[in-house]
Amino acid sequence: MPIQNDVDAFHAALRTSRRVLALCGAGLSVSSGLPTFRGAGGLWRSYPSQELATFRAFRTNPGLVWLFYGYRRHLALKAKPNDGHRALAALARTKGSEFLCLTQNVDNLSQRANHPPSQLLALHGSLFDIKCVTCDWIQRDNFDDPFCPALEPASVDMPNGEPNPLLDPYHRIHHITEDELPKCPECKTNLQRPGVVWYGEDLDPSVLATADQFLAAGPIDMILVVGTSAQVWPAAGYIEKARRRGARVVVVDMNAEDPEETYKLEADDFAFARDAAKALPVLLEPLIGKLQGDGSFKKG
Repeated sequence: MPIQNDVDAFHAALRTSRRVLALCGAGLSVSSGLPTFRGAGGLWRSYPSQELATFRAFRTNPGLVWLFYGYRRHLALKAKPNDGHRALAALARTKGSEFLCLTQNVDNLSQRANHPPSQLLALHGSLFDIKCVTCDWIQRDNFDDPFCPALEPASVDMPNGEPNPLLDPYHRIHHITEDELPKCPECKTNLQRPGVVWYGEDLDPSVLATADQFLAAGPIDMILVVGTSAQVWPAAGYIEKARRRGARVVVVDMNAEDPEETYKLEADDFAFARDAAKALPVLLEPLIGKLQGDGSFKKG
């Protein structure tokens, strides 16, 4: 089946799409300088990220897991939203309640791009929310860097492009004990942990309910699948849910036109193998206007 990647044809489809859903993944933030921790070069030290992003790993070695997340927090705080984040935020402002973005990203870059909160659901939580491993205590928007003194090695910027020893699996690092990590201020017994959804954990029921309400409110004309291979469930399930509501699927991802990806598409779908930060402003231009030098969008 030929791949549909014609921009003019997509623009025609976009103009006639009333209700639009977006599902975003780590590829959206690559141009902001954030690694995906997947695929080639996706290890942190010698660990696949999936091995660290579990409650079992945290119970086994909370110091190591916190170092990983401290490093990710530091990178995310240094990063800036790119034009892809800004284009989706502009689309949200343009379409109002007829657009909803589901992001799997925990980096807060969409929020910092001024994406309207009512049209953005962070399916997997946030690096900057902190919660207790046991009780209901949670702290929102904690931007401390480092998060605590023991995690200072995760917040070091190396001079002159020198390699960070924290990323070298052959470089011994200090073992961080539980006593060096913050305890919950409410129960005063258990450790604080990142407020992200780890592998094997359930998504926030209220977040899922909001997404399902949007789907149930009427037909979906289009779903934008941005920067994700859609392999993590239940987030990936929203593509098929949207399709059942009538949506055309539009994939914007560097691997979108690979044979192992295009077989999932139907005749009316689109695939754009492009960097989302560069592609989204062009693809969404009929609705949001032309990208300006200051990162804003201006309609002709």
